[in-house]
Amino acid sequence: MIEDNNPSDGNLFNRTFSLAGQLAVVTGGGSGIGYYIAQCMVQAGAKVVITGRREDVLQQTAKSLGDRVSYFVNDITKLDTIPALVEAIEEINGPIDILVNNAGINMKKYAVEVTDADFDKVIQTNLHAVFSMTREVGKKMIERKKGSIIMITSMAALYGIDRVVAYTASKSAIGGMVKALTTEFSPYNVRVNAIAPGFIETPMMLTAMGGDPARRDKAMDRTPMGTWGKPDDIGWAAVFLASPAAKFITGVSLPVDGGNSIGF
Repeated sequence: MIEDNNPSDGNLFNRTFSLAGQLAVVTGGGSGIGYYIAQCMVQAGAKVVITGRREDVLQQTAKSLGDRVSYFVNDITKLDTIPALVEAIEEINGPIDILVNNAGINMKKYAVEVTDADFDKVIQTNLHAVFSMTREVGKKMIERKKGSIIMITSMAALYGIDRVVAYTASKSAIGGMVKALTTEFSPYNVRVNAIAPGFIETPMMLTAMGGDPARRDKAMDRTPMGTWGKPDDIGWAAVFLASPAAKFITGVSLPVDGGNSIGF
């Protein structure tokens, strides 16, 4: 148990991991892992703005997560809309304290079958849009001299996985972006980190694995904990990286994978 030497100032442990009073933006926050990141941040006390293309999904998510969640309909691949999006979010909700670049797409094809258009589509969503969003939010965080930016990478950025060459290229580039941005943003007290999810039990993952038993078994065999992760494992990792508890952590890509990235 951590003893708080100043009881009148509240509980030290709770304050250290709290996001109370902070505004978080989660791209692609209407479904999948983004939903759980938003949910965990709300539970940690943050006000959350989710973005995405499907208004019906965003509405449902905002309703289910409560009155501290609002949404903006936006196609993040339309790069020219991003500056106005960031301005609108801050005008309505106040300064952005936390940005989670969660929105992304995958494509499962053998490399020799991937067209230039296929490759460009994945890179546009997973890399160009992430940079544009980070640049626009980063400008404001630098001015205010505080902020936390969290990227979502992948096991594909840590070791080779077949049939996901475009996705792997995009997520590997995100890992490099984290390091480069850290060198520029750190003097302004803006932290940049990434989470590399392992095999997380979402409907999309379970469907994909169900159609490829050999891939499913290989993934499980190299996961020392012997189970799939849960979506809120990623959500709580994001809360930690955004919280005061991680105030001296920047430039890292954190695997949340049950040991998969070091499994044999």
